[in-house]
Amino acid sequence: MARRAPRTLALALSLAAATAAASEFRATSEVAVLYDAPSVKGKPLFVIGRDYPLEVVVSLDAWLKVRDVAGTVAWVERKSVAERRMLVVRAPVAEILANPDAAAQLVFKAEQNVVLELIDSTQAPTAPGWAKVRHRDGQTGFVRIGQVWGL
Repeated sequence: MARRAPRTLALALSLAAATAAASEFRATSEVAVLYDAPSVKGKPLFVIGRDYPLEVVVSLDAWLKVRDVAGTVAWVERKSVAERRMLVVRAPVAEILANPDAAAQLVFKAEQNVVLELIDSTQAPTAPGWAKVRHRDGQTGFVRIGQVWGL
């Protein structure tokens, strides 16, 4: 049994490292307050709007420690966050194309800080580096993943 303990520990550490490497992103389901601690008695830092993407860093029962697009780390109540995936345009202007191909027809352009809903992130060998997105006006298309944050 003493021999298994190091193996079990090594396996647990490997799984923890693999889990930590995979980012989990969610979006706010309502207007939310970001706090400096996991408590409503903590200091409120920011108020963010609905559908704002956040990267989950730590998950507790009723609270999530999150990172926003600017790199700010704070706490938000879990009830204010949904499974919905949203992306923020980081490039000065992102071109949303009809197909995951640089030569495809332009559907629309999205300026920096525009929020887009993630419909599908294409990882197929024929079209790597693209994500299918929807604008709140209903237009859909493909954006280069290097132009957005939230994946």
